[in-house]
Amino acid sequence: MNKLLILSRFEADYRRLVEAANLPGLKIASGPDKDCSIILGEPKLIRDALPNLPSVQWVQSIFAGVEQLLDPSLQRDYVLTNARGVFGALMSEYVFGYLLAHERHIFERSKAQQENRWETKVTGQLRGKTIGLLGVGSIGAHLAGTAKHFQMNTRGYTRDSKSCPDVDQYFHNDQLLEFAKGLDYLVSVLPNTKETNHIVDMALLNALPPHAVFINVGRGSAVDEAALAEALNAGKIALAILDVFEQEPLPKDHFFWHTKNLWMTFHTSAPSIPEDIMRLFAENYDLFLRGKPLKCQVDFRRGY
Repeated sequence: MNKLLILSRFEADYRRLVEAANLPGLKIASGPDKDCSIILGEPKLIRDALPNLPSVQWVQSIFAGVEQLLDPSLQRDYVLTNARGVFGALMSEYVFGYLLAHERHIFERSKAQQENRWETKVTGQLRGKTIGLLGVGSIGAHLAGTAKHFQMNTRGYTRDSKSCPDVDQYFHNDQLLEFAKGLDYLVSVLPNTKETNHIVDMALLNALPPHAVFINVGRGSAVDEAALAEALNAGKIALAILDVFEQEPLPKDHFFWHTKNLWMTFHTSAPSIPEDIMRLFAENYDLFLRGKPLKCQVDFRRGY
């Protein structure tokens, strides 16, 4: 019998879904129990509970980001899986919603309506535009597939992978600036690692054409925020759309509140929907019972 501990603000929802799934040999614990072998929940809550849970074999995060569990001082004698595999569709809706809003001038036309002004600015289109993906994991691969639906050209910048067939051209290592040249859209879906810290710096922003749009749905640490603000205020790029930031919530006195051509969405791009997470958990539980490798497993050393 495996004992499951649920650590989430939405514990009641997850409990209901787990009970409805009727997973074999699984009992839900009523609270922290030294016999719990599986944890499902939020990384911060899991981190705080781990020292008192010596029997844990597998932790399923309901988020894609698991930074709170990666500190080398914390125990690592369990399998850690995140939820990156369930966010592709939600991220595509978010990213391409804003790409279309930009091309179709949706916000400008809404403002014109409020001002009783007839606005006939010619719309753009995504077809034929080039999108660059900083990171081509499961989410980046989904974005590439959606880009192909709109007949876009796709580039991917990765450490070494070339597994997504929807990416037309791959770039690695010291090819970052070459990757950026001529992009219409640059989208970061990078995790938070030492290698990705401030990868979007002034050199990269200067390599983009002035009409380029930057979108960050990965981690705020990937962006040199001062450099981005400078690039936007100086018109070096046309627009930035940020869902994530180095510090969240964004401080009231942060310069981003007054930066030109910046849209902020406050970490709302892809919420963890319990039904989606539960499908992944059920699949992983079946693999766990059969002693097979779990989906979305995190490498503690790499950080993703």
